[in-house]
Amino acid sequence: MTTTVDWIAQRIKKDQIERYLDHGRDFIPDDAIWQKINDAREPAPEAVREILSRSLAVQTLTPDDLAMLIRVQDPGMLREMQEAALAVKKKVYDNRIVTFAPLYMGNYCVNNCAYCGFRHDNAEAKRRVLSMDEVRKETENLAGKIGHKRIIAVYGEHPMTGIDYILESMKTIYDVRVPTKHGYGNIRRINVNAAPMSVEELTQLRDGGLGTYQVFQETYHHETYAKLHPHGTLKSDYRWRLYAMHRAMEAGVDDVGIGVLFGLYDWRFEVMALLYHAIALESRMGIGPHTVSFPRLEPALNAAYATQSPYRVTDEDFKKIILLVRLAIPYTGMIITARETAQVRRDALLLGITQTDASTKIGIGGYSEARQDQQAERQQFMLGDTRSLDELVRDFADLGHITSFCTAGYRCGRTGKCIMELLRSGKEGKFCKLNAVLTFQEWLDDFATPGTREAGLKVMEKELEEIKKNNPQGFPAFYQFLERVRKGERDLFL
Repeated sequence: MTTTVDWIAQRIKKDQIERYLDHGRDFIPDDAIWQKINDAREPAPEAVREILSRSLAVQTLTPDDLAMLIRVQDPGMLREMQEAALAVKKKVYDNRIVTFAPLYMGNYCVNNCAYCGFRHDNAEAKRRVLSMDEVRKETENLAGKIGHKRIIAVYGEHPMTGIDYILESMKTIYDVRVPTKHGYGNIRRINVNAAPMSVEELTQLRDGGLGTYQVFQETYHHETYAKLHPHGTLKSDYRWRLYAMHRAMEAGVDDVGIGVLFGLYDWRFEVMALLYHAIALESRMGIGPHTVSFPRLEPALNAAYATQSPYRVTDEDFKKIILLVRLAIPYTGMIITARETAQVRRDALLLGITQTDASTKIGIGGYSEARQDQQAERQQFMLGDTRSLDELVRDFADLGHITSFCTAGYRCGRTGKCIMELLRSGKEGKFCKLNAVLTFQEWLDDFATPGTREAGLKVMEKELEEIKKNNPQGFPAFYQFLERVRKGERDLFL
């Protein structure tokens, strides 16, 4: 029987790091990044507009471009940046907002991250790993009562939730089909947030039906990373984590998601490093990140750094972070989570956010339990927005956004390089609008409360008018699909 010590000893494959290094160096040059930030001065309006023209053409910015945008303070130029960011988002993704739910599978962990409530040495944390029956119950609630179509399955770094468990739980989730008012509910895409894996394990994950593979570097700053992730733990190996997405793409995983836990180190450095990561993936693997996530440091049980960090990010700086990343990596999907308050999430929609979670429970087994309160000893951190999916959909509709539950593109092969080309051209957003409307109608019919349904149908009318205007030849075929959904057919897509 393999012990935890043996399991840890076998995790890191040094050869799967070294082959990506450049003369022994990784792609995050701390000193050079700081030099670019410090040397930059607030740019003239014409310089800003020249940079924005590249964003609007869906071109990845250079680090020098981004360093200049970081320096912008003039209110008028910030407004122009915000207008450009929203224009980029609309060009690439239209006005859809994709929703999902996180599903935490277990909170055992072999690491000791200074900011995390799940860290190994936190004796007050209530540890648990979901059984397959419990995974099924959680999924039945997510798909059958709430109406989610995609989830992000979250796994701790521990042998109890290793690759075999991940694959079994994914199969269990995909097998669930729950009767609803007019059809059935099921999870159609599983994204996975898990520890760095080897190429061999990532190949298994790909074959198991993986959607997007997420690994967040937490902080890209080498010294801070070493300080917060104690030497001798698995997570202390900075480069094993840094090259997780290179290995994933080597294994044939088309869509990868990167991110930073903002508040661990200076946000200006972290934003620059995210761009360096995107550029490194583009240059070495051919495509950049499918998504960038924006978790922000929140209080956690017995994790002093979570409240004492000198780098905690204000709401205004957080919104500027989102704005800058939308402009710097214009093709990428951008995720904000229920860590944030409702108002911050509303504001973020106008800065280029494309995905968010709803009805979120991050206590292990939380979707199957009646209790509504948050419990610090069972959660990795505390949430800022606990609204239901129904409430969020209504809020989005009132703001003029359509909620998309579409997963069609992934199952039609529009992933990896294919989807990146479509995103850069602006074609994917227009195409996905059709499938977004179909899934929105499906959700409104099966799950919406009367008030949310009314608000949703109003925004639906606007979407239909726009589709008919922009695609008169294709509209009749699309409308036939919509009528089939209204009559009870499910999971139709173009």
